[in-house]
This record gives sequence, C-alpha cells and structure tokens, in this order.
Amino acid sequence: MSSGWSANDHKGHTNPLSTGVKRSRLDSGNKVAVVLGAQWGDEGKGKVVDLLATESDIVCRCQGGNNAGHTVVVEGTEYDFHLLPSGIINTKCISLIGNGVVIHLPGLFEEIDKNEKKGLKGWEKRLVISDRAHIVFDFHQALDGMQELQRQAQEGKNIGTTKKGIGPTYCCKASRTGLRICDLLADFKEFSTKFKSLAQQYQSMYPLLKVDVEGELKKLKEYAERIRPMVRDGVYFMYDAIHGPPKKILVEGANAALLDIDFGTYPFVTSSNCTVGGVCTGLGIPPAYIGDVYGVSKAYTTRVGIGAFPTEQVNAIGELLQTRGHEVGVTTGRKRRCGWLDLVILRYAHMINGFTAIALTKLDILDVLDEIKVAIAYKLNGKRIPHFPANMEVLQKVDVEYEVFPGWKTDTSAARKWNDLPPKAQNYIRFVENHIGVPIKWVGVGKSRECMIQMF
Repeated sequence: MSSGWSANDHKGHTNPLSTGVKRSRLDSGNKVAVVLGAQWGDEGKGKVVDLLATESDIVCRCQGGNNAGHTVVVEGTEYDFHLLPSGIINTKCISLIGNGVVIHLPGLFEEIDKNEKKGLKGWEKRLVISDRAHIVFDFHQALDGMQELQRQAQEGKNIGTTKKGIGPTYCCKASRTGLRICDLLADFKEFSTKFKSLAQQYQSMYPLLKVDVEGELKKLKEYAERIRPMVRDGVYFMYDAIHGPPKKILVEGANAALLDIDFGTYPFVTSSNCTVGGVCTGLGIPPAYIGDVYGVSKAYTTRVGIGAFPTEQVNAIGELLQTRGHEVGVTTGRKRRCGWLDLVILRYAHMINGFTAIALTKLDILDVLDEIKVAIAYKLNGKRIPHFPANMEVLQKVDVEYEVFPGWKTDTSAARKWNDLPPKAQNYIRFVENHIGVPIKWVGVGKSRECMIQMF
C-alpha cells in the first residue's frame, strides 16, 4: 500500500538532463477514469463505480465529505458509503480518500463499523488517506445546524444542508484556519493548541455554540493512532500510481454538477467542486491524465432539499416516481423531489465536464407511464433561452419546453442487453443520447450490478 516513494528515491533519482540523455516526450502514464453526477446527486454513481471498481486497482474520492451517500448492492447485501470510496468492497483494490475530501473521523469509523457488520473485511489494508485532507470537527457539525436555523429564522428559508459540517469545514479551509490530517499526526500538543484556538474563535462568533474541547481532543488522539498506518502523502501516491506499472485508476465523484459550488444552482449547492476540475485539485493530478469522464443521470430527475427545479412534478407523476424509485436520501432520509428528465441540465453538465459517455439509470421506474416527457429547452417570456441561467430567481421563472414520448408499458427490470428493451424504450434512450451529443454506455434497470446493461 506504500506510495512507493521515499527519501532514498530522491537521492537515487537521476535527472536525465544532467546525464545528457534526451528525455522522452511520450510519458503517457496511466489515465484516470472519472464518474460524476450529471444532475443534483443521487443518480446511481455508486452503482457505476462499483461496476468499474471490480476491474480497478485504485478507487479515489476527491471532494465532499460524509454528506455524500452511495448505496452499492453486492450479492444481495446493501452497503451504504458516505466517506469510504465504493471500491473498498473490492479486495484487490486500494481506496484513496484524497486531499480535497473533508473527513469527520467519528463518522468514518461509524461507517466502517456498520459495513463490517454487513461483511466488509480487511478494509484497513486497502484504505489510504491523504495527509492534506482537512478534518471536520464535531463543532463544525453543530455550527452547520445552527447556521441552518439562523437562515430559517432570518430569511424564512434554509439551504437544506445535510448538517454534516461540510460547509463550515470548507470555510475554515478557505480562511486558512483549518486543521489537516498531517497536523493531527504531527505534534499533538501543537495540534491541541490550534484546535483550542479554532474552537474559541467560533465560540466568540456563535456564543450559543458548545464545544467539549477536552473530550473531542481525547477522541481525536485515539483516532490519530487508528488512522496513522493508512495516511500517505497523496500527491506522491497518485504520481506513483499514474507513472508506475499499468494500473486502472478510478475517481468516484460525490454530489453532482448542479450542486457544484461554482456551476451549480447557487446558493443551493454543496461547498466543493464536484465537476471534473475538482478531480485535479482534490487529488493533485494534472488534467492531461484525466481519461474517460462518465456522467451519471437518472432517466428522470430528482433533487433533495431546496432550490429551483424546472421539471419538478408536484402531482401524481412526481409521487409515482418518488414511490416507485424509492426516492429517499441515503444521507438525510429526506424524500426526494421528482420530475421529468431535463436535457438542458445534462447538456450544461456536459459542457463543464466533457463527458465521454453517460450512464442512464433507473429506466425501469418509467415502465408504467402512459407518456413520458423530456425537457429540451427553457423559455423566458415566450422565447427560448440559449443557456442555463446562473440566477436562481430567473431559473424559478422559466417555462419548460418538452418532447413527449409514448410509454412502453412493459417491465424492463429483467432486460440484460439492448435488444431486451422494448423499441419505445430504445427510442427514448437514443433521443437522450442524440440530444446531449454523448453516447450512452450503460442503462440501469434495477438495483444490482447485473441490472446495468452495457451498450459498448
């Protein structure tokens, strides 16, 4: 599990220029495949990652924290992951939590314990944690909840965060007051001083915030020893993985394009870059080593929490999608809002991420519908608008232009290849593919691995 790079490597590492040898210009290296959400999250990324992780040597998380939730079903057992990369199930695969991830250590070990009870074994030999990842403290989580209540009281609306402390931790990171895994594993006395100072700083801003400083430090000291064998310099680890022997490297995106801090439906977004740029900054890898970028989308659209949702169906259709799709958040337990597939969103997500292929999941949920709608454009004052609006008040006002398809009214859950799907379902898939301009590589018709139809 070693990154394979030590102080001795630096001494023995010869500079080709100093020996007069012409340097090769073709350092192709191992490319990194990326799986990203193309909507507002909960698209079934875990399933696609799990499919690819069975053949991967390394699976990485690059951003977010335990605000993400991936469910993976293996041999009838349902595993829930929040911080752990889904690849942890694969006994031949190393799972890396990258520097762009924010880690709540009690949450990490609680997740490990739950999955161990379901049969997860030997994870400690397969988990690597970047020393540059920032730490989520209990008071970050308490603060997250307080800020949501404050927003509700002042503005009559909140953001709908998971209250997992993610936003406050990224705030700390941006204001340069955050503490990282490398700080925790260095001089604990120095770490304790910084922790106390940070806690005091927050208590002065939020007088009602209670922090058990000594209690939390005691727990952190114990966690430090538990994670110490797993911690590596993530930059060297990834460099070695890319430039070493042939390896399949996979990056598992958390959250999704429309929740991205820059490109999402701001302010109802997460606190990190969950588009392709976050892979480079969250792992320390150059853009040249990004290979395939797989976008994951449901065959309809869902959203948890508050914010504009142009194709939302607050009616019997929305309820049917919610019930048939079991649309409840893995992390929050909240019912998801449901609506028709929105190709304006998918095209926008593709512009940012450059998808090389799409996974279209949960097609089977549409099996019972008489007709199926797909959003193809937005209109303002009767005119089509050529872009996805940045301003939320504008997005709330758009009218949606739909393409209407006849339902296939056939159970697709037993389909295992393209020809098993009814022609009307095939037409629906081809329309989506042509409209976005990206090939659909997988179609999902159920929960398990076997239910992902691979097209090419």
